[in-house]
Amino acid sequence: MKKLVILGGGYGGMRALERLLPNQLPDDVSITLIDRVPYHCLKTEYYALAAGTISDQQVRVAYPEHPRLEIKFGEITGIDLENKKVTLLDNTSVRYDDLIIGLGCEDKYHNVPGANEFTLSIQTIEKSRATYQALNNLSPGSVVGIVGAGLSGVEIASELYESRPDLNIKLFDRGNHILSAFPERLSMYVENWFNSNGIEIISHSNITRVEENVLFNHDEPIPCNAIVWTAGIQPNKIVRDMDVEKDPQGRVVLTKYHNLPSDEHVYVVGDCASLPHAPSAQLAEGQAEQIVQVLLKRWKSEELPESLPTIKLKGVLGSLGSKHGFGVVADRAITGRVARLLKSGILWMYKFHRG
Repeated sequence: MKKLVILGGGYGGMRALERLLPNQLPDDVSITLIDRVPYHCLKTEYYALAAGTISDQQVRVAYPEHPRLEIKFGEITGIDLENKKVTLLDNTSVRYDDLIIGLGCEDKYHNVPGANEFTLSIQTIEKSRATYQALNNLSPGSVVGIVGAGLSGVEIASELYESRPDLNIKLFDRGNHILSAFPERLSMYVENWFNSNGIEIISHSNITRVEENVLFNHDEPIPCNAIVWTAGIQPNKIVRDMDVEKDPQGRVVLTKYHNLPSDEHVYVVGDCASLPHAPSAQLAEGQAEQIVQVLLKRWKSEELPESLPTIKLKGVLGSLGSKHGFGVVADRAITGRVARLLKSGILWMYKFHRG
């Protein structure tokens, strides 16, 4: 029996499972999913978990069940492409015939001294839980520094304001305006929301080092009771250590069928894959859909299509607490309650109407 191994139960891994199960998986193929936690996690909602506006249970979704699906819990330590096996922290290994690598990303600290040791993270559910504990144990009037004003930084800043309006929140951004990847109208809308709610935006910042409870902006010390890092991501270390071709961001270069150029049995999905668009849950799911199509044809020894369709992204939505939001949908900028309702509706559909 052929064995498909999926590393990581994130958005890409979960979508692959949903498309193969229960009826599309060939009778001679079994699946092993390896992840460090026993459920799929809604990573796009970690900012709210860390801020304390939603519970841990609200970011968890059960994996599907199937007689030929094995869920294996463990910490992956390496991928042996030559011998087609995955090694785990407990010194066991898992053999594969086909492999989907969806191990996600980690914080990128840009060689800033002390950033790894003295800042909080929302990149995993474990780190988001720790960030929740740290932020919600702060005394009133404490200063929270948030480094990075992209989507994650903006959302955790606004959500933390809703959860703990008694805190002083400082948002550090390198550019002229926050949310540099969004239209300027959206950036200005969010900046005005922050200004009206007393969240301080520090533009043109350059974090040169971090010490315990001190953030250095242009080498000027700024005392903080807690510091959250949202200033960039990089592929998981397991992928960074793989001896394969990568792009300048460290993401794995793939063929048009999403597999390694040197190995048609190894696919990479999500944050670790080199793709034309910025990493996102939507992109990972779109990739997974195509990987499943390729696998089904290869398992049946059918000819692959000359090309795969371009993955279409529907847009990006962000929240400003429970009542306001912003985003771009079908190339149209939207703000206010409509954007927030749209995001809430999409999340509800994702959790309760899978597939």
